[in-house]
Amino acid sequence: MTDSSKWFESLRVSYEQGELNESDITHNPFEQFNLWLQDAINNDVPEPNAMVLSTVNKQGQPSARNVLLKSADENGFIFFSNKTSDKATDLKHNPHCSLLFSWLPQHRQVIVKGKAEEISMQDSNSYFQTRPYGSRISAWVSDQSKVIKNREELEVKVKEFMDKYPENVPMPSHWGGYLVKPESIEFWQGRPSRLHDRIRFTKKANNWTIERISP
Repeated sequence: MTDSSKWFESLRVSYEQGELNESDITHNPFEQFNLWLQDAINNDVPEPNAMVLSTVNKQGQPSARNVLLKSADENGFIFFSNKTSDKATDLKHNPHCSLLFSWLPQHRQVIVKGKAEEISMQDSNSYFQTRPYGSRISAWVSDQSKVIKNREELEVKVKEFMDKYPENVPMPSHWGGYLVKPESIEFWQGRPSRLHDRIRFTKKANNWTIERISP
């Protein structure tokens, strides 16, 4: 077996991009999140709205995958998906989930924990119609998370639905949005010697408490 310990040692990074103090943050976690998101955008962080969605199925098996954030406000965080996918099936049985935003160039991450619920068909359709044509077609083509024979099977279905919907593509009933309502939001800023800054907002009733937690 190859000893890879030296490889990993060479990858060690000293986190010196900034600090996070209680006096520097807003008292609204959504405002703080949007400030950090805008910083990531301004600094050309790749896919700044990408987030790791973690779910647990009814057998207790956790799963994680990247999805794209499409909205973040006082109501929560919205993403869209095929409703027959593994993630959707997991959320149907257990709405508890977490979101992880990882902005590595800035040595930052945000961890959101909460519950997901479906948004209205009307709101889902409003977003669906803003998607590129190919993305709307793919929502019909992909039976997400299901086994298929080969790539050609997808290409055949693409042609079929492009012929069926040459211009206006309706939203399929098995597609839509999810709103993750946060119960806690943690802001993590890497610091030297692994003594990172971690500040957590926790929702209690209609208020947010702010705590510093140990790295």
